[in-house]
Amino acid sequence: MTAGSRGDVAPFTGVGHALAGAGHEVTLVTHARFEPLVAGSGVAFHPLPVDPRAELESTRGKALHHSTSGLGKLARVVGLARSLVAEMAYDVVAAARESDVLLLSASLSPLGHVVAEALDLPALDLPLQPITATRHFAPPMLGTGSLGPHLNLLLGHVVDRSVDHVFAPALPAVRAELGVPRPPRRLRRPRRPMLHGFSPHVVPRPTDWRPGLDVTGYWWPYDTATRLPPHVQDFLDAGPPPVFIGLGSATVPDPAGLSAEIARALRLAGLRGVIQRGWADLSADDENILTIDDVPHSLLFPNMAAVVHHCGAGTTAAGIRAGVPSVPVPIQFDEGFWASRLVSLGVAPEALTLRRLTAERLATALRRATGEAGFTERARELGEQVRKEDGVARVVDAVGRLD
Repeated sequence: MTAGSRGDVAPFTGVGHALAGAGHEVTLVTHARFEPLVAGSGVAFHPLPVDPRAELESTRGKALHHSTSGLGKLARVVGLARSLVAEMAYDVVAAARESDVLLLSASLSPLGHVVAEALDLPALDLPLQPITATRHFAPPMLGTGSLGPHLNLLLGHVVDRSVDHVFAPALPAVRAELGVPRPPRRLRRPRRPMLHGFSPHVVPRPTDWRPGLDVTGYWWPYDTATRLPPHVQDFLDAGPPPVFIGLGSATVPDPAGLSAEIARALRLAGLRGVIQRGWADLSADDENILTIDDVPHSLLFPNMAAVVHHCGAGTTAAGIRAGVPSVPVPIQFDEGFWASRLVSLGVAPEALTLRRLTAERLATALRRATGEAGFTERARELGEQVRKEDGVARVVDAVGRLD
């Protein structure tokens, strides 16, 4: 069970496929628009209401563009999420009634555990971000790096309580329908196990986390494609490796203006480019630029000189796996956190904010990412380390041991 953008869904298609291969009957429970992601995987699908793209493009969704990080951003996210959770709650219950085990992303965990308790089902948390408070870094949702150990820990607890605030309006009705009383305060935060779907080479497991909070390595999306589309391969063959530019499931206020700046940056840097249209609706028409729709990052990114992206968890992982440098342009949610990780790991020269993005700034970052050998070498080394991990196997093993 997961909710959010494509990056919040795609890794679970790989998990589901592996579980199906191990003999389990698996259903992905998420927004209806993502049903095509499980085609051919052996995973069934149960749709949830709410179209995340429509929400991001709505008036309340566009308000998220006013800031990229911090408590002001968190307050806007909480307000939006509160209004959506109740719309999904009863479909979550309906899907759970047909299940033996619930595997829960962070976006639905509080609701999922109430349902699992009511139906006497085992449940396992599978977050894609480090969501538990720690002294080592600030909460990813705030979109920053470390603010010092004491403030990091304090803000971690603030975000934790904010998540409670998101689900609070929906839980009483769900508990009433399922006959589950409100638990005593001392029992509201059981010490549940969690398997985190990112690499310890990217975010080492915090030393102040309690036992049971484990980092497995990345979970790669299910995909059967073995070749790039012919027109993409033809473009790659026609010249030196281009750079990829895409913002995934992020939306932007001025797609045409941003696209023009991107095209000018590529010309200033003397580079070819592959622009992914995405939810930001980017595009450019130039003999040295190819605009594409969805193409598996696992096939495309290894052919790039660098990747410019919004630093969603999934795209960040794909760039690391490919072993190529990044230029982060974080926009919302946890993207600033992943951007700071890429810079600190030495695989990105700097992070660029969308509001201050100009052709000149982007061209400078691209020249550094593609021209300074240190970024290329460190990206290659990190990619080799990450590709050796098998995070999905850890999940399959854990599910096999659930009662």
